[in-house]
Amino acid sequence: MIDTRLLLDDFEETARRLSRKGVDPALPQDARRLAQLRREQIQQVDAARQAMNAGASEIGELLRDGRREEAEARRQEMAAARRRLDELEAGLRSTEADLDDVVLRIPNLPADDVPEGRTEADNVVLRVHGYDPEDYEGRTWEPHWDVAERLGILDSERAAKLSGAMFSVLRGDGARLLRSLVSLALDLHRGAYEEVIPPHLVRTEIISRTGHLTKFDTQAYRVRDDDLWLIPTGEVPLMGLHQGEILAEADLPRRYMAYTLCWRREAGAAGKETRGMQRVHEFHKVELVKLCRPEDSDMEFESLVADAEKSLKVLGLPYRVVELCAGDLTFSASKVYDLEVYSPGVGRWLEVSSISLVTDFQSRRGQIRFRREGGGVELVHALNGSGLATPRVWAALIEHGQQPDGTVKVPSALVDYMGRDVIG
Repeated sequence: MIDTRLLLDDFEETARRLSRKGVDPALPQDARRLAQLRREQIQQVDAARQAMNAGASEIGELLRDGRREEAEARRQEMAAARRRLDELEAGLRSTEADLDDVVLRIPNLPADDVPEGRTEADNVVLRVHGYDPEDYEGRTWEPHWDVAERLGILDSERAAKLSGAMFSVLRGDGARLLRSLVSLALDLHRGAYEEVIPPHLVRTEIISRTGHLTKFDTQAYRVRDDDLWLIPTGEVPLMGLHQGEILAEADLPRRYMAYTLCWRREAGAAGKETRGMQRVHEFHKVELVKLCRPEDSDMEFESLVADAEKSLKVLGLPYRVVELCAGDLTFSASKVYDLEVYSPGVGRWLEVSSISLVTDFQSRRGQIRFRREGGGVELVHALNGSGLATPRVWAALIEHGQQPDGTVKVPSALVDYMGRDVIG
């Protein structure tokens, strides 16, 4: 969540920055009103508590002096003061609950250098790697679902029978290809990131403190009989590892990676954009997460983008790096770069990784802090990104690997994992 002091001490600038994300102006205004009320109530509660302490000391002195009748009269006065304090504290708790509810609906502030804009059309392509439109001219490129179903490695019919639309069944070399992608991604980052196998179910407190319950509250899957959610991304449990902890400055940055299954409802129009592996409810992903000092977050962000690009370069897939405009940023992010792979089978660029600088937005809610060597305690900055989200990368490999004889060529980086260089 954002720092409420910004709403009190720098409201106009904070409201301006939030407007870049398309936030309703009434939301920060309501938050400021409640923050001001809380500040006033805190002062009233503190004053009442001081009066209570002073009264208790006075009663003690009266008793030590043997003035019992005066002490008893003072006790009766203090009983009324106690009731008044209870009322003030109850009012403060109510205001804090209301403020918390409002603040949890306010997204992170966009970074100053994020492009202006409100929609995907306003995003900025920063660079393109390995793509030449002439490479796709003069031949027909089948979509991956046609190629994969013909080869028997994708079984959409039985996936629908088992679970409904937007699920997949991978078979034989299709299953092996997905497993190979995960292994490659983990091996690529083995030296720089600590591998973690987290739970795939998390408590409401954990998912809400990362900002994902607000973002995915209509998309996340909840377990009916427990206070548990299926994770929409590996970022959620990785960010939950250090909630409520104070880390040592010398231990930063912390870099984690996790291979997880993820679940999202992915509500949207049915049709061509949901066919095959383009958009699925359940998917396999290798997530990368960093916790660092505030002054290092920009450098760590660029490093994280480079790390996410590694697998695409190694696999030989054409991709581009896109900076999201302010209005298209995710709820928790102050800056986002998307990596998009070109899909010749559908003639579109498909997002395969989203790298986010979250600043202290998640760590404030989760109270993830670090102690400076000089003794001060501060909030860490957090970053996250997909090291490799398998569905669309899997699809892109099938489409780019199409051979004239109907087989699919396996990228050299995956041959040792697959045990073969051709599927079919």
